[in-house]
Amino acid sequence: MFSARPTLWHLSPDRFFDPDPARRRLARELYESVADLPLVCPHGHVDPRLLADEEATFGSPTELLIISDHYVYRMLYSQGIPLESLGLSPSPPARCSRRVCDPALKVEEPGVRVETDHRRIWQTFADHFHLFRGTPTGVWLAHELHQVFGIEEKLTSQTAQDIYDQLVARLASPEFRPRALFQRFRIEVLCTTDAATDPLVHHQALRASGWPGDVRPTFRPDAVINLLTPGWQDHIQALSDLSGVNVHSYRTFIQALEERRAFFKRLGATATDHAVESAETAELTPAEAERIFQRARRGQTTPEDARRFTAHMLMESARMSLEDGLVMQLHVGSLRDHNVPLFDRFGPDRGADIPVAAEFTRNLRPLLNRFGNDPRLTLIVFTLDESAYARELAPLAGHYPALKLGPPWWFHDSINGMNRYFDQVMETAGLHNTVGFNDDTRAFPSIPARHDVWRRVSANWVAGLVVRGIVDRDDAQEMIVDLAYRLAKRAYRFGD
Repeated sequence: MFSARPTLWHLSPDRFFDPDPARRRLARELYESVADLPLVCPHGHVDPRLLADEEATFGSPTELLIISDHYVYRMLYSQGIPLESLGLSPSPPARCSRRVCDPALKVEEPGVRVETDHRRIWQTFADHFHLFRGTPTGVWLAHELHQVFGIEEKLTSQTAQDIYDQLVARLASPEFRPRALFQRFRIEVLCTTDAATDPLVHHQALRASGWPGDVRPTFRPDAVINLLTPGWQDHIQALSDLSGVNVHSYRTFIQALEERRAFFKRLGATATDHAVESAETAELTPAEAERIFQRARRGQTTPEDARRFTAHMLMESARMSLEDGLVMQLHVGSLRDHNVPLFDRFGPDRGADIPVAAEFTRNLRPLLNRFGNDPRLTLIVFTLDESAYARELAPLAGHYPALKLGPPWWFHDSINGMNRYFDQVMETAGLHNTVGFNDDTRAFPSIPARHDVWRRVSANWVAGLVVRGIVDRDDAQEMIVDLAYRLAKRAYRFGD
């Protein structure tokens, strides 16, 4: 018979290590040598408001762990659980333009009940917690619940409400406010991702507060570079207002971007971020760029215009990075909002972004031929197309001084994804043409869990090199410190 007693969490101290005793023993030693190093978080999506106000809280357990995390609710949705039952409100399609939706406009549609009782939502989550077994989200959640929040019992239908009560009590205490956890997690630096038109008021408040935590913005110009962004003219007006440059031409557009980049740098930014479906780069003449820009101002942009302009602006962004020293991040290969009916109902970023195949050798050639031989530029490339790792990206990074490879990203930020990355990249690119790890998360309490997975898998990979006689123990120790800490700090120029 099954026991009625709750099952306790048991996170093996040797989790993610190889079963071979010699490799496991060495992996454990290497991991333990870096487990308590500070966390360098150079790319992510934590809301800076959480840290700008010393009294800020995370809200309810449901807000923190379910409603705000598309990794969680996309899995539940895949099993037929409506997003409404998880507390997500539909967005009226007439007021929600493609990929731009004002959260303030969200309303219930007739006949659809949006669950507002957070305990009920939590119970639904607990009833289906088994869906996350064997997934990275399940690994992160186990770490968060047990090691961050001190929950001893596993989350089940039976334990759901008691665990909810425990979480409510913890989240109400000063020790579990965002700033307190920032210190507890030993975060050395944390970077947010911010639109080019973000006034960065929360970053300014952080600086003015005197709080010692190092939180930096990252410049993301996608909404003004992608000419098909809904409300593009409004974004350009905001760019004009914030930069102090009257953006009426391609030349003034570039001036405004350069001014905003300088503003971000004054608030501590060391990097930019560019999300594109394709890695295509190409250079337009000034006259061509001006014609395309003016068609966009008149609302006459074509898909071909947008494609060519984005390819050109990646070149221009690399030129700017060479001049102002900001590291350039390029995230390639996500087809956004694949589920059109879901987008029309709920708006963007609801867990329906899907990877597409990507090509780099030809697409990046114009940019790399112009800028890639200059070591003053750092271009960090991420991809959702794993097939490109060994075929294209590792050879490119192993040659061009400017090019570095970002860690496994998004769907590949997992135990198996990391193992595949090490196997496909390191022999050709070399360790020092990679940049360590970033957590890329909106879920603040998952930050230590994600870094812990990386450090464990890295230790296991390095241990495998030792037991096969590829590197010795001294080299292995240097490599694990690089992977856990030094590579990211160096690549993103923290401390420069």
